[in-house]
Amino acid sequence: MQKIEFMNLKAEYAAYKAEFDAAIQEVCTNASFIMGPQVKELEANLTAYTGSKAAITCGSGTDALMISLMALGIGAGDEVITTPFTFIATAEVISLLGATPVFVDIDEETYNIDYKLIESKITPKTKAIIPVSLYGQPADMDEINAIAEKHGIAVIEDACQSFGAVYKGRKSCNLSKIGCTSFFPSKPLGCYGDGGAIFTNDEALAAKIASLRVHGQTARYFHQYVGVNGRLDSVQAAVLNVKMKHLAEALEKRISAAKYYCDNLAGVGGIVLPKVRRDRNSVVAQFSIRVKDREKFIEHLKNAGVPTAIHYPKPLHLQAAYENLGYKLGDFPVSERVSKEIVSLPISAFITKEEQDYIIENIKKFF
Repeated sequence: MQKIEFMNLKAEYAAYKAEFDAAIQEVCTNASFIMGPQVKELEANLTAYTGSKAAITCGSGTDALMISLMALGIGAGDEVITTPFTFIATAEVISLLGATPVFVDIDEETYNIDYKLIESKITPKTKAIIPVSLYGQPADMDEINAIAEKHGIAVIEDACQSFGAVYKGRKSCNLSKIGCTSFFPSKPLGCYGDGGAIFTNDEALAAKIASLRVHGQTARYFHQYVGVNGRLDSVQAAVLNVKMKHLAEALEKRISAAKYYCDNLAGVGGIVLPKVRRDRNSVVAQFSIRVKDREKFIEHLKNAGVPTAIHYPKPLHLQAAYENLGYKLGDFPVSERVSKEIVSLPISAFITKEEQDYIIENIKKFF
């Protein structure tokens, strides 16, 4: 029986160990731990990569989302439309600012928010839409932006899983008024702790976001806004600068590994494979399939030494934290159905064909 890593971060470190160690050592030698030159270098790298005018790094993807909402002035009495099939941070930040998340069901093929259902949920209280580019595939951003423009509301792309993805020739994170991403270690571009970034082409908004990230400061100890401590530390920036040098190769390998799964699992009864629209790609933050008898499937793979994960087992509208919103079972049937069947398989830039063949062989045995 093989023992396979779900996300092989150890192999990635081993591959670029000398570069990582030197970059981290430089931070330690210069003692530039907070907002050091590595942070400015990373922000320049991020703007160049995405094509956005500004990239403001921050402490996490959650920070990125919350600071973005703060910059737009969203708070008590406001509503923000988003999806119930995502990590809770997407809705959590809305609630933390006193606003109300309004959920819209997902498209059953892409698992992203179904743009055709958005307009019916817009009210005079709606101030923003947060589509999530789930599993690494951008949402239907052109259609969503058109709806938002019609109603005079903002769009914040939750690109916490899709940094590096391309949508109609444009990079994720630069597809709307604001884009947010996460550098959590398992992401397509991940650091060695928590980290995130905010992207915008609005210079005034960028300046406000940069201020909110450091307690609302415009100059040291002069505070124009009530902000947060949302800075990215220099060690994480140093790690990300190394990884950005290898990002194109890493994404190519992830996409290739996903294609290998799809090619070799095509036609296996009982599996729904991920679908990626022709006008975009996916950076495969997770390789998630759907199976009917999920618990037995997971146990079967576990017994063969193959780890799995569930992204996500319960939609947000059914979580105890959101009982106060009054949603009930059946309100978002696609999200509910997918959450009962979804399961993620091991994938990374460092998964081997031998490991994939072993996983595929054991999946076929189950069916």
